Amino acid sequence: MTVRECDVPSSSTLNRALIERSYFHDSYRAPLTQSSMGIIDIFFALFGHHPLWMKRILIARNVAARIFGLEAPMIAEILKPRARSSYVAGDKIGPWPVCFIGDHEIVAGRNNKHLDFRLSVLKVVDGETTGVVVSTVCSVHNLFGKIYLFFIIPFHRAGVQLLMSNAVTAKRI
Repeated sequence: MTVRECDVPSSSTLNRALIERSYFHDSYRAPLTQSSMGIIDIFFALFGHHPLWMKRILIARNVAARIFGLEAPMIAEILKPRARSSYVAGDKIGPWPVCFIGDHEIVAGRNNKHLDFRLSVLKVVDGETTGVVVSTVCSVHNLFGKIYLFFIIPFHRAGVQLLMSNAVTAKRI
């Protein structure tokens, strides 16, 4: 399998204390055969190609989230994510606000009433091997956050691995 679970790399800008006290975190690594790709291109190679069935699930989830008064991406952000040539903290990349962007990492996420999450896409180089690591960190604020994650985590794990695997298979990364 080309995608494997791993630890959050120490080179990530994700706060170590945040990771340690998080309710949930995970990381997956895939090979990056196109080592000259920039971090924005890597992000969209992974998260700009959701299968239609996955887009439909995300849209339904977001409609439900808005009913409960939570901030959620708009339908257009799910159906047709638009890539720009550059981003700064505060911009939206895909459906999420950018928290940090550097040459080798982009961290996006959102703070909601029930939980805060951060998604890191990190380009890593180990000697002659280049890879990409996608890490997610979630901190819950209440029982609703715990219940939400109980149902979402299995889909999240499978979804991230599928998106990464599809990107490798399609030779987008």
